[in-house]
Amino acid sequence: MAMNIEQARLNMVENQVRPWEVLDARVLDVIARVRREDFVAPEHRQLAFADLCLPLGHGEVMMKPVVEGRVLQALELQPTEHVLEIGTGSGFLTACLAGLSAQVTSVDIHADFTVAARERLQSAGIANADLVTGEAVNDWQPEGLFDALVVTGAVAAMPSRWLSWLKPGARALIVRGESPVQHALLVTHEGDGRTREEGLFETDLPYLTHAEPLPRFVF
Repeated sequence: MAMNIEQARLNMVENQVRPWEVLDARVLDVIARVRREDFVAPEHRQLAFADLCLPLGHGEVMMKPVVEGRVLQALELQPTEHVLEIGTGSGFLTACLAGLSAQVTSVDIHADFTVAARERLQSAGIANADLVTGEAVNDWQPEGLFDALVVTGAVAAMPSRWLSWLKPGARALIVRGESPVQHALLVTHEGDGRTREEGLFETDLPYLTHAEPLPRFVF
């Protein structure tokens, strides 16, 4: 039986995302408006709206809709703001970020992710997202400063260099900790190298390349 796409989309928003305390009308609207099914692999199209992390390749996953909703809501993005996303992945969250802000720069270490996401964004008519391929933990350096930072993979610790990319008052959404219990945190840059952290929820995501915990040695 063919899936009723629009009913599945409505169920995702009303029965998954909203009950997870995502009540921001702009966030709910952009999640419903961006065609999630166009950002998943064809073999996963029937699962596009499921409460699952979907595999993307390279050991990476597309976050659950509920996690994406909480991430977008926590950032409280404004239409004038510039956003940096580390980990483009499928490009779905990129599209949502673009719908809530003025400009998105998204970097991914995997060139094939960048190419595929760029094609999806262009097909969706999204013109305010700039996609680049680079290794953001140790090497890649952006131009300018950002109002918000979103990291779509987990880190053992937030690299200090990322803080230098943020304006005073900017927010960073990171997932930190050791799998299988990691914590989504909203880190606010208060200026002069100071930050304030707010714990949001628990989740479990693959680590960004070069951001994994150091191996433990057991004697």
